[in-house]
Amino acid sequence: MDLLAENNVCGQALLRLVARGNSIIAELMRLADYVPQVFRLETKAEQQKYGDIVLDFAYFKAADGFNKKIENSSVLMDIDDEIRESHRSILGRIYSAFESIHRYVSDLNGFLQDLNEGIFIQRTLENMFLIEDGKQLMCEVLYLYGVMLLVVDYLFPGLVRERIIVAHHRYAGQKASSDTNIDDVCKLLRSTGYSSLPGTKRPLNYPEDYFRRVELPGNYISHVLGYLRSDDIYHQVQAYPSPEHRSAALANQAAMLFVCLYFSPNILSSQTAKMREIVDKFFPDNWVLSYYMGLTVNLIEAWEPYKAAKQALNNTLEATNIRDQATRITGRVTNLLRQTEQLRADGALSEGRVLDHSNKILNLLRECNVALRWVMLHAASLSRGGAESNRRCKVVRDQVVADLQYNPMTVFQLLLNTASLEHDLTQIYKRLVSEKEENWNKYCTEANQQALELSEVFSGNRPLARVEKNDRLNKWFKDIGEEILSLSLEEPGPSGRKIIQLIQAMKDVKEYHSLESSAGVVQAINEVVTALQSLVRVAGVTEDELVTLSLISDLSYAWVLVDDYTPIMQAAVKKDPSHVARLRAVFLKLSSGLDLPLLRINQARSPDLISVSAYYSGELVSYVRKVLQIIPETMFGLLAKIIKLQTEKIKEVPTRLDKDKMRDFAQLPERYQMAELSHRVAVLAEGVAMMETTLVGVIQVDPRRLLEDGVRRELVQLVAKILHEGLTFSTKVKNRGSELYRRLTMVGQQMNGFRTSFEYIQDYISMYGLKIWQEEMSRIINYNVEQECNQLVKKKISDHESIYQSVAIPIPKFPPADPQSVNFIGRLVREILRITDPKCTVYVAQLRTWYDSKNHTEVLSSSVMGTVESSISTAGLTGVDKLLAFLIVTELQALVGEVERAWKKDATLKEALKTMMPQLGQNSPVVAQPVRQYTGWAQRTNKLCTLIVDHIMRVGQMQILRLHAASRLNSSCKFDAKYLAAALTTMNESLMADVKQHYTDPTRPYPDEDGALTSELSVFLEWCGMTQPLDRIYITTHALPPLALLLLLTVVSQFSKMHLSKQIGGLASIRGNEGVDGEPFVVGLVTVLRQYHQDHTLRFLQLLAQCITSYSAHTAANNINKGVDLPHETLTGLAILEEVAKKMSIPKKTLSLYVPKHLMAAHNG
Repeated sequence: MDLLAENNVCGQALLRLVARGNSIIAELMRLADYVPQVFRLETKAEQQKYGDIVLDFAYFKAADGFNKKIENSSVLMDIDDEIRESHRSILGRIYSAFESIHRYVSDLNGFLQDLNEGIFIQRTLENMFLIEDGKQLMCEVLYLYGVMLLVVDYLFPGLVRERIIVAHHRYAGQKASSDTNIDDVCKLLRSTGYSSLPGTKRPLNYPEDYFRRVELPGNYISHVLGYLRSDDIYHQVQAYPSPEHRSAALANQAAMLFVCLYFSPNILSSQTAKMREIVDKFFPDNWVLSYYMGLTVNLIEAWEPYKAAKQALNNTLEATNIRDQATRITGRVTNLLRQTEQLRADGALSEGRVLDHSNKILNLLRECNVALRWVMLHAASLSRGGAESNRRCKVVRDQVVADLQYNPMTVFQLLLNTASLEHDLTQIYKRLVSEKEENWNKYCTEANQQALELSEVFSGNRPLARVEKNDRLNKWFKDIGEEILSLSLEEPGPSGRKIIQLIQAMKDVKEYHSLESSAGVVQAINEVVTALQSLVRVAGVTEDELVTLSLISDLSYAWVLVDDYTPIMQAAVKKDPSHVARLRAVFLKLSSGLDLPLLRINQARSPDLISVSAYYSGELVSYVRKVLQIIPETMFGLLAKIIKLQTEKIKEVPTRLDKDKMRDFAQLPERYQMAELSHRVAVLAEGVAMMETTLVGVIQVDPRRLLEDGVRRELVQLVAKILHEGLTFSTKVKNRGSELYRRLTMVGQQMNGFRTSFEYIQDYISMYGLKIWQEEMSRIINYNVEQECNQLVKKKISDHESIYQSVAIPIPKFPPADPQSVNFIGRLVREILRITDPKCTVYVAQLRTWYDSKNHTEVLSSSVMGTVESSISTAGLTGVDKLLAFLIVTELQALVGEVERAWKKDATLKEALKTMMPQLGQNSPVVAQPVRQYTGWAQRTNKLCTLIVDHIMRVGQMQILRLHAASRLNSSCKFDAKYLAAALTTMNESLMADVKQHYTDPTRPYPDEDGALTSELSVFLEWCGMTQPLDRIYITTHALPPLALLLLLTVVSQFSKMHLSKQIGGLASIRGNEGVDGEPFVVGLVTVLRQYHQDHTLRFLQLLAQCITSYSAHTAANNINKGVDLPHETLTGLAILEEVAKKMSIPKKTLSLYVPKHLMAAHNG
């Protein structure tokens, strides 16, 4: 029974294990890019902030102590919650990958134990190695475990691994412990001390001690090493018959042997004979190898600690041997470059030539690939193999580069020619194989017809000059025709021998019957021979050539190294954009490297096939994008010149133009320059279009899409840079309002010039410029708002979770320019907040303007929102509004937190409020001695009231700014998109009407059961400014009994600082230096009340009305301030009461229940 048959339990178990190994390695590589930065603790700031939370395995020695330390600190608790909320899912996934390594080796040990115990009938450890597939899989399963260990140590440094495991254990708790044995995972993956950073010393006995952490049977390891050392387990030598190519043929097996030797380090250290045998067979002319998907290692450095290995390798590393090898390769490269150029000449590689010289062409490609492998591996930078700190490696590499006369351009040219030839040859072979039967029948028919024509010539029926009738030849040619028709493609051996006999017979008939005198007969015979020879060539076409070609064209060793040639590829494309079409062959050659990890996964029919192939294909597509990004970069370099021409030199032609001024506006030199630049842009776009749609792995690469993504990427980079540099503000500027306008105007001019020029070239590159501009602008703003909001919330949104960030078109992140803000949107909002700070400005609602509270000069007007919109678009203004909403949420949460903590923990406050309650009950219309009582109460709660005032003022300030932003967005929407505005208004009103009807009559269905319509509509409404910030519920709250009373005392505490100003028609500070402003105070008060049930608002109004009435009654009773109708406290209180009621849409009828009508009349009159 075939070992890989579906009903073979033993073979399927082993195959699935190998497939799982390849999947685990792909998952580790994928997850390495998603390790949260906090677990690296690279900077001092990170160490100080997270050092007590992000712990290594020291945590397990004193877990209770560490947990207690965190629990006793509210700051550490908040940081711990933040890490848990933000990173728990990715930590779980990384831990699962770590755990899968331990499960893999446990399952391997289990499989080997089952083999030894005879669980699998007729299968033992020894006879598994006698079966071809068994031998391969048994070697692969050990090799992949070794690769896993090396990869996890390379991509996840030891301390980072430990921190991730500890964090997962702490956050997942008992759930994690029940599913896995964390002790075994910790034992296997604890830090080895290895670091991939340059200059770090290799730990003692690394990696053999690491590989020994889970014991594997010694006899199994011996079998694997024995067969890898002595056999050609993959029969690669058949694809490389030349003895000179032996090391290239066995390169993959050499990589497996390199990894597996670490499981038996005594061979490396002391068994000189075996190491000499290994080096002579696998490394006679090479010492740099790729052990898995482009991960390279330099044996000089890797085998340095092992005496036997180092001694055996010294023969290879002799200076004369290196010089001879390098010199030979140099000569080959020059020769191969010339030969491939000749073969690539137009029409040189035809089907006929391939059929005639198939072996020669394959030999040429073998030579090319062997030379490329040697040069690319041995001339590569030492940092690629992690050997830059080894002096001997540096000396040897310098010698190789010198002896090779290494020129990366020459190597790249050979790679390009080889890839192009391989691609063309593959297409020809595929065509020949698919058309084999058709061609066979065609040549059979052709040879038969020629033979029958010759038969007719000798029958006398078809006269031909100097040819006499000959019955024997007539019959002979007729028989030949029948023999030709009897040839069968299904029996290539007998048919081939018969064709050779027929060809010889046709040649002999010319001699024996003296037919050379008749040119017509000779020509006909030659045509039959030619057709028969074509049959021989067609019969020789098999899929074996395609298999051989795929084996020799393997470029998986350069999966990483090829990046060294990226600048050369880009330079070639920049010089001649048509190079893109040829580069396609290189990308296809690289994609052949996907076969290595996917082969076993595919054979096992594993569900991981899609995931793993998508990962490697995605990596390759990312590289394709990186190479071709030079085209958009060059385009935008030309675009910068176009922008300069359009904005600085070319005048805009007016609607009416006088004849004598036409010359001035013609500007022919400038317009010629513009046309030339536009043409160059179009040529670049055409170059990308020349690359056909290509299947890279499992991802279809469309050149038009590639170009558009590249253009978007470059656009995002430049726009993000303009926003970052333009919206950076100095704290030293005196007139900060003017500086803000200047900065916004400057950014607006840059963006407008850029946008105009981008729209100008859209036709030359066949793209929707305006659509791209708006989409990317919106994405940049939303991403930056999201990142800015991240510091305000516990659950951070990582880049890989963000719907706005993209791998193909990444939005750049810049270092913060100030301590508070992460990016430009935060700096802009905080600059506006600094300028409009209510402690030093007065906001006049009627004028919608902020004035300096001391010198009464204007600092900012409502036009700032229009300037923001014209500068950074509607998306930018929406982003500002969204960030303000998040800041309000933060401020309200802080306020509610302060009040709740004080209410629960401050005994003095509780006692004070308890004594106030009886006098402020609903049964007491007025408070006796209000001046003394209210002032005394306010002083007793002064500390808390001061905090509440600060929070309320900041909330009010941001709410006013939100009102301005909404007003601007709404007016822009009505002006620029009136139909959208009308449709949204109608939709909103109808939806609200349906909701109200549902609550009036519950039998009616709720209009939006799943909430999808409401959430989608709310986004449109926010963008169009159709929102009411003062009616917004920002936070969820619980009932807070003392809230109304505390807000009353907060208002009372401000009576001495505010008054009703007739000059501005509203509340204002009395002297201007009290640090309080009326409008933000009232708006903030309204916002706080809006977060709670309406009962709190009514209670607050009742308490404030009682206070107002008490002051008024006390004044009247004591006849104080004759000639003044109402005292200051009453007037201020009434103003606050009316503003709150007005902003919360409380009818006057309700107010009249609390405030006497004569007071309201006196105030309004």
